[in-house]
Amino acid sequence: MKNQFVNIGFGSFVATDKIVSIVKPEAAPIKRMVQHAKETQMLVDATAGRRTRAVLVMNDGHVVISGIQVETIINRFEDKNKE
Repeated sequence: MKNQFVNIGFGSFVATDKIVSIVKPEAAPIKRMVQHAKETQMLVDATAGRRTRAVLVMNDGHVVISGIQVETIINRFEDKNKE
């Protein structure tokens, strides 16, 4: 089985089969999840210094933050699945 990756912005990619969900970062529970991931060293910061616009929850417990909009990542993910 060949791994497929989706571009989450600024030269960063994640494996599509590892993504559990992609959510917006504004909700308080998501902010707490990101903070907890940071405290437990399970946070991957792929924002390149920009504002967090998407939070990706991975199946291994890692949390990835991206500076790209949720909708953009989902569109890229769907485009990958069409191939």
